[in-house]
Amino acid sequence: MIQIDALPAFTDNYIWLLQDPSSKRCAVVDPGDAAPVLGWLEQHPDWQLTDILVTHHHHDHVGGVAQLKQATGARVLGPAAESIPARDVALVDNDRINVLGLDFDVYAVPGHTLGHIAFYHAQTPAPLLFCGDTLFAAGCGRLFEGTPEQMHHSLGRLTELPDSTLVYCTHEYTLSNLRFAQAVEPHNTDIAERLAQVSQWRSENRISLPSNLALERLTNPFIRTHETSVKEKADERTGTSNPSPSAVFAALRAWKDKF
Repeated sequence: MIQIDALPAFTDNYIWLLQDPSSKRCAVVDPGDAAPVLGWLEQHPDWQLTDILVTHHHHDHVGGVAQLKQATGARVLGPAAESIPARDVALVDNDRINVLGLDFDVYAVPGHTLGHIAFYHAQTPAPLLFCGDTLFAAGCGRLFEGTPEQMHHSLGRLTELPDSTLVYCTHEYTLSNLRFAQAVEPHNTDIAERLAQVSQWRSENRISLPSNLALERLTNPFIRTHETSVKEKADERTGTSNPSPSAVFAALRAWKDKF
């Protein structure tokens, strides 16, 4: 069984550390800073870093890649359409890779950046999704390069995955995302309950991740654009009837940018 831990970086990033205890091999996802990973390796000298997975090119996701590759010789896998430091394997949509003995499917999920990818492992009972800055717990990434239509489609692809899928995004944004979700759906009891729970966790300095897709379907406004209550709030914000779920998404994302 693979063990997954979060290595905190910067103010709110998580570098995901995947560990295979049987082989003492490990991999990391989106190491924006090499120091937390090198620190862990120093404390576990019998472990080897074999793979570095990258979802997109932003510095807080790739800043430590070259240093880690130089220090460990790890293989760097990242999106073909973006400039990724020290990349060995350029990945495109529907590629399949093997990391620590696990097969991961590659999903192109443009929106936050144009070449953004996600990694999905279809294990049971809980599949794994490493989605970078596309899908967040109760939210989604800003549109730095892509269009609302692209991001809406990307989120739609990810939400076709099973309810039990564990969502490993890379920022501790859950609390602020839930406050926005409650503004969108003030009468949604699932959001209210999740907000209370995450508020308690964060007061204890506990991580709010991973999420799962079942919970996201109940509490994430950006994948609830088909819900009447969400559309009505978006229409209220824009002063017009948004004709499609992607238009509702665009209205929500614009609102969240200033929330």
